[in-house]
Amino acid sequence: MRILAALYLCAASATVAHGETLGYGSRAGMEVTVVSKSNIGTSHAIINVKHTKANAVTYCRDYVGKVTPRCVSDELKVPLAASISANCKTGEFSTLNSEGFTFSGPNPNYDPNDSVSQPEYRLLNSNGEAIGGSSADGYNVALDQFKALCPGSVK
Repeated sequence: MRILAALYLCAASATVAHGETLGYGSRAGMEVTVVSKSNIGTSHAIINVKHTKANAVTYCRDYVGKVTPRCVSDELKVPLAASISANCKTGEFSTLNSEGFTFSGPNPNYDPNDSVSQPEYRLLNSNGEAIGGSSADGYNVALDQFKALCPGSVK
């Protein structure tokens, strides 16, 4: 009986609330649907996603301003990873755009009056360089994906 209860708890921890989404870009509607999560907050955190027709319709409606078959088709062709992962202990993580980053904690130079050039947290790109806090740098999108994988790491 205990084994069945443990299996049930493991299965329940990987289920996702209906309609949970995760952003992959800074424009309205740039999102994917979360399919499953495992080991969130650990050194092997994974979130599996699917870019659905409903996601594409949301993008076309909310950003493009018109839902057409071509818009939906084009949006579904955007190359995205099927999952993101993180080592919440080291801060290393991958994004839906297949980029690798390292979350290195609070930025000691954080400036609330200039959070674009001095964002609150330091994200290092694959070259070990800190990225800026602008949408062009993908800062908020990458940080949100890290927060989803390692929720206890960011306040």
